Order: sequence, then structure tokens, then C-alpha cells
Amino acid sequence: MPPRESRRRRPTSRDTATRAGELPDVLQFMQQLWAIVHGLQKHSKKMQSELGVTGPQRLVLRVVGLFPGVSAGALASILHVHPSTLTGVLQRLGDQGMLRRVADAGDRRISLFWLTARGSRVNALRRGTIEATVVDALKAVSPSDRAGTQRVLTAIAQRLTETGS
Repeated sequence: MPPRESRRRRPTSRDTATRAGELPDVLQFMQQLWAIVHGLQKHSKKMQSELGVTGPQRLVLRVVGLFPGVSAGALASILHVHPSTLTGVLQRLGDQGMLRRVADAGDRRISLFWLTARGSRVNALRRGTIEATVVDALKAVSPSDRAGTQRVLTAIAQRLTETGS
């Protein structure tokens, strides 16, 4: 008669979740980054349905509101995205009547952007935005912790940009 195999209990999802704190530091850090990415995507969809713009569109409106007449290239640089990534966002905002695009008088290949009245109204919204959620979260964090976090996130973003190109 063959020996009986010992019956070990299979780990449950609860067991695995409680062990997440046992992950190496880098994986715990990445776990939080993924949670932020997921949260941004979730809030972006909610903003789309409630405010009519996604998170990235709202960010573009905020930057154009701060820098009226900004060029598409400068906007891409400020947002740390490739200009081709920004093209669709700018097109949709223009189609929705939130941005006005004007060719630069000195170089007609360059587009400059301003908020329309509708874009200004959406730009002025504070409730229900990702930005409001971040502002609220930052209230609980000391200025020195925020500065340290900014340095860490900047270093990660730079490395990802260097290795991704």
C-alpha cells in the first residue's frame, strides 16, 4: 500500500494577503505604486462620468489654465509625456469645446492652447477631482515627508524614462 501523502492546507487568499507585509521593501513600494495607478484609473473613470473629463484631460486643463498660450511641446514636457500621447487628449478637449487651438504666428507648425469658457468652468471645479483627493491626502503628510516622497518619485520616474526609451 502506498504511503499516504500528508494533507497540507492550501493557502487561502486571506493567508496571502496577511503575508504581503513580508514582501521585500522594493515589492512593498511597488505594491503602493500599483495601488496609486489603479486608484488614478478608477478616479479617472469616475471623473469622466461625473465631470465629463478624464484625469489626464483634467490635468491638461489645469496646466493650460496656469499657462495660457502654452505650446503642445511645452505641455508635453511639463506633463512628462511624449507629444504623440498628448495629441489625442488635446484633440478630445478641443472637440468638447474646452480648448482653443491657435497656430503660433512665428511658426505655424506650433499650436498654442487656451481654455475656452467651458474649459475654464471645468478647470475651476475642485470637488470630485483626483487633485482634490491628493490635496486631502497631503494634508496628513508633513512638508519634509512630501519633499522626500517627491524626490523618490522623481528618481523613479527618471529611471523609468531612461530605461523605457
